[in-house]
Amino acid sequence: MSDAALSDTGMTNTGSRLYAASDLYDYESLLNQPELDVLGRLRKVLHDDVKPLLTEAWENAQFPTAIKDRLTEADLMAPPELDGTKPRSLFEGFRNFELARTDASVATYYNGQSGLFRTTVAQGGSEEQVAKWDPLITTCRMNGVFALTEPEHGSDIAGGLATSARRDGDTWILNGEKRWIGSAGFADYLAVMARDEADGKVKGFLVATDSAGVRMDKIGNKISMRIVQNAHIGLTDVEVDESMRLAKINSFADVARLLRSMRSDVAWIATGVAAGAYEAALKYVTERQQFGRPVASFQLVQEKLVTMLGNVTASLGMAVRLAQQQDRGVYRDEDSALAKSWCAARARETAALAREVAGGNGITLDADVGRFFADAEAIYSYEGTHEINSLVVGRAITGHSAFVR
Repeated sequence: MSDAALSDTGMTNTGSRLYAASDLYDYESLLNQPELDVLGRLRKVLHDDVKPLLTEAWENAQFPTAIKDRLTEADLMAPPELDGTKPRSLFEGFRNFELARTDASVATYYNGQSGLFRTTVAQGGSEEQVAKWDPLITTCRMNGVFALTEPEHGSDIAGGLATSARRDGDTWILNGEKRWIGSAGFADYLAVMARDEADGKVKGFLVATDSAGVRMDKIGNKISMRIVQNAHIGLTDVEVDESMRLAKINSFADVARLLRSMRSDVAWIATGVAAGAYEAALKYVTERQQFGRPVASFQLVQEKLVTMLGNVTASLGMAVRLAQQQDRGVYRDEDSALAKSWCAARARETAALAREVAGGNGITLDADVGRFFADAEAIYSYEGTHEINSLVVGRAITGHSAFVR
């Protein structure tokens, strides 16, 4: 890549640091060289093949299949550079960070497969199910999405989940609705959470998207995550074989176990959005001239840039430490909830400041901050709202639950 291209992607002229533009404290030094090689390769794919498609995709509220195909070809879940070594949580976090600093919708799409769906199968399936399906999921020969949220139940999904499952011999009959299911149109399977009519417990099922009784309608009129194809899904007497029931999901506590690790992915996506917004804003104010000087030379603009960089640095620190804990096998609800709520709030502030320093041009896609500004709103709410995650942490630190019953 040329020096100009390297600069545009946030790399230094020497290429010695991949994240020099927004990783002030050099957290990337915790990555090993093979991991950095994968991330550098991913950056080239994003810069050369994905970023040029984003403006038109946003305007048309469509997800180009070319983006999906290029990410599949990139082989990021079991990359050859790692030579068969199981990827660390730290690497997987930086992978989400790299995707999100280009575009939150792209990161959300990819994480739906690599994080939500793969985690649901890996932690919710039996050993036999995981052995059969995980190799297909990592190579994207089996595409899926996580289907938990319902039209009338989001924050209260633990007690309110209404999609039902009734067993009839070796067949389960599912009825209900799911909403806000991202990228469902690209999926072969929906990982559906449903309540067993016999015992009232939540169970998990892999439902083929071409099954009789499955209806998917695209959700339109969105002001955020416009590229993601969210679906409203109807399930009417959908038959699922017992072999497709995820054997280790037998209560909402098991679903909560999945969410505990999934929320850390969103913290990384939020941090990537903050970094992308900051880098776009920095580029803009450095190039933009007013009163015969670069906008970047004004005191109040520099103060906003410092706030943005501080937010990125603090969020990276939290996300990196959370990944290190998870690599040690430490998973706690309050850890992932705190990281998600903190990083999403900082992303929201950072994207707003990026839009602000770009002035009127900041509301267009041309200045490259508008997408981050809009998408930060969705990230602030998905995978648990700021309020719900705050109550999870509050319960942990006080010993008292403030959830309404």
